[in-house]
Amino acid sequence: MIWITQIVFYGVPWLEWGQRQAVLLDISTHRFYIFGLVLYPQDLIYLVVILIIAALALFLFTAVAGRLWCGFACPQSVYTKIFLWIERQVEGDRASRLRLDASKLNTNKLSKKTIKHALWISFSAWTGFTFLGYFTPIRDLIHNISQWSLSPWETFWICFYAFATYGNAGFLREQICKHMCPYARFQSAMFDNDTLIVTYDQERGEPRSGRSRKVDAKQTGLGDCIDCSFCVQVCPTGIDIRNGLQQECISCGLCVDACNSIMDKMEYPRGLIRFSTQNALTNHWSQEQVLKKILRPRVLIYSALLLLMSAGLVYSLVTRIPFKVDVIRDRGVMSRIAPGGKVENVYQLQITNASEHVETYHISVSGIEGLSLASDSEFTVNAAESRMVAVSLQIADGSIKSGSHPVVFEIVAGDSKERLFEKSIFYMSR
Repeated sequence: MIWITQIVFYGVPWLEWGQRQAVLLDISTHRFYIFGLVLYPQDLIYLVVILIIAALALFLFTAVAGRLWCGFACPQSVYTKIFLWIERQVEGDRASRLRLDASKLNTNKLSKKTIKHALWISFSAWTGFTFLGYFTPIRDLIHNISQWSLSPWETFWICFYAFATYGNAGFLREQICKHMCPYARFQSAMFDNDTLIVTYDQERGEPRSGRSRKVDAKQTGLGDCIDCSFCVQVCPTGIDIRNGLQQECISCGLCVDACNSIMDKMEYPRGLIRFSTQNALTNHWSQEQVLKKILRPRVLIYSALLLLMSAGLVYSLVTRIPFKVDVIRDRGVMSRIAPGGKVENVYQLQITNASEHVETYHISVSGIEGLSLASDSEFTVNAAESRMVAVSLQIADGSIKSGSHPVVFEIVAGDSKERLFEKSIFYMSR
């Protein structure tokens, strides 16, 4: 998961689509590019749907297998793991690090600490740079950095995100999970007795006691747990899983790996600590029985909602018309008499071309018999740009009664022939 998440995070900003960055939230132009898709502030509904899908996915995964997100994909867990790997490469294993920390300051200790923190800061700075690369074209960022021409806000966000990564992953680590992350506080509401969680088989493990490999645990009345405390030592949040499920547990499974390694050395069966459910432990279910309980009503409802929302989002994006039109009446003059004795209303049409090629749009109007377009009917809009155009409608004076009358503008794209209909009103003066 570390490899997958980091390849995606650090790699995506470097992908190109045509003549631009493939994924870019361009704040300066108010456009969001996702490969061939161009979204505008008016497309905020898509962001809302994506957030709902993300929430449903989180509920589904939690109901099925607990805090998988926290243990395997959360940036806090991932970056902490990366920082620990760097620390281990520079200072050695846990015992070596403890000895180094306890030793007096000398050349060896100073050099190792300096190298470690230099690598941490470099990695954090690159992370901050990559994060900003989703909002400013990353190749432009490199040029700006090389020319010392970063804007103040670019400098701030690179430094802020780098500092957050350095502080959270290098120093705070599990304290974020234990005291700052809100997810641990409401996770219990999404758990039930059939949720897969990290569990300690108390019936098999107790009574626990240290012993040599030659001692027969069954004959001496001991459980399989030899009380080595390895499960506690490797836990990133410092809990003892043998005391039962606790809100600090992030389901990372490190205690499972540690316990299995001890069981292998003692020649005991694996699985004293394992991913299982409360019902499975109580009823001594097999793995097949545990998996059958996954498809329970709660999970099926989450799955159905998630599938429905995802399908709706995909359908909406596929059938999305690649341009938008906003019709604004000229409120300065409700209506006026044009040359020739006709009554005229003036409108401003904002045409937004959401495609990445120049497009010509044809405008027509309907809704009132005898109503005609008295201005140009075709307008060209550059790729991924908006244009405000003036459109006037005229009708013979006295042909309709005074007051407001509904009209419909029809806008047709020249190449794709896709069309939009926008409603407005035509005002006839008394």
